[in-house]
Amino acid sequence: MPDKSMIDARGARFSAAMTSVILVVVLLTGSWRLLAAQLVLFGLCAFVGLRLNPWGVVYRRWVRPRLTGPVPREQAAPVQFSQGVGFVFSAIGVIGYASGLTVLGVTATALALVAALLNAVFGLCLGCELYLLIQRFRSIRSAKSA
Repeated sequence: MPDKSMIDARGARFSAAMTSVILVVVLLTGSWRLLAAQLVLFGLCAFVGLRLNPWGVVYRRWVRPRLTGPVPREQAAPVQFSQGVGFVFSAIGVIGYASGLTVLGVTATALALVAALLNAVFGLCLGCELYLLIQRFRSIRSAKSA
């Protein structure tokens, strides 16, 4: 039985690439509705589970079977946390676009795009790094209070 706390890192990068495409389209069109759809995807992954990501389904069904070599694994919790960060930025973007504060919508969407591209292209997950930083601070705080 596979360990559900570990995921295929290539799938997370594939998902980030697909998210990047969506966010580029949002920036080109200003479509708050498309950004709202991405917000729902981020929310499902962050608050329900990564397996609900449709890009993950595409990856597992059609991409992964064509890949060879060892499967790089990573913890699921930081990736799920990063989906929550994407959720927050997308929510701010939707609010900005939908309320006429276009600069806010563009800024929030562009920041989310930068994070998604860093993950897709370089394997650098900013949300994951933030998760690990928070965990370190928690450990230091626990050690000081003990």
